[in-house]
Order: sequence, then structure tokens, then C-alpha cells
Amino acid sequence: MDDDAQLVPRISVLAVDCSDPRKLGAFWQRLIGGTLSEDDDGVVELRGGPVGLDFVHVPEPKQTKNRLHLDLAVPYAVRAEAIARALALGATRADDIYAGGHWQVLRDPESNEFCLVWGGGM
Repeated sequence: MDDDAQLVPRISVLAVDCSDPRKLGAFWQRLIGGTLSEDDDGVVELRGGPVGLDFVHVPEPKQTKNRLHLDLAVPYAVRAEAIARALALGATRADDIYAGGHWQVLRDPESNEFCLVWGGGM
């Protein structure tokens, strides 16, 4: 094993700034699964799903389009159902950003963009 391999960082969690960590954490838990907990500092942690998420309270509202977002893969055959499910859970469409043939841009309840993507042999 190359000694430098130990120096390459791996993603631990993705931190999401938000106004209501419990509410936003609950949305993401329903969307991607996992278990929610809250630490002593009020950070709501989602673990056990496809990606670990930390929801951190900040006082200011979201201002602009995210510079980083999640692409969540769904099978092509159920893409319409996956979009409908996300919308039923509280997501909204973000067609103003991009309406693609291989993904749907959505916003979570605090307007953070994410994509449902399909294709590529799924």
C-alpha cells in the first residue's frame, strides 16, 4: 500500500447550513433513509443512509444557488415516481436552474438544490 494513500481524505459527512435543523433533517431522513440524532451543540446528524449529513443552524437565510449539491441516483424506470415521491415529501421543482434529460433539479424545504439522476446503466 502506498504511504500517500493514508493522506488522501475521504468524505466523512456533508454539512448543511439551515434555519431549522430538525425539520430539514426529517425531510432528508424520509427522502434517503438513515437515523437522526442531535448532538450537544444542536447539530442534527443523519447517519446510515447513502451519505452522512449534518444539519447546522445558522441565523441567515439561504441567499443564492448552492455551489455544491447532491446528485441522488434513481433507476430510469422509476424516475417519474421518484420525483413524485420527493415532491410529496416537501421538495419543489427547480426547473429555473436546469431542466435536463438525465436528471431533475429539486429544492429541499429550505431551498437547497439537489438532483435526482438516472441513466448510465442503472
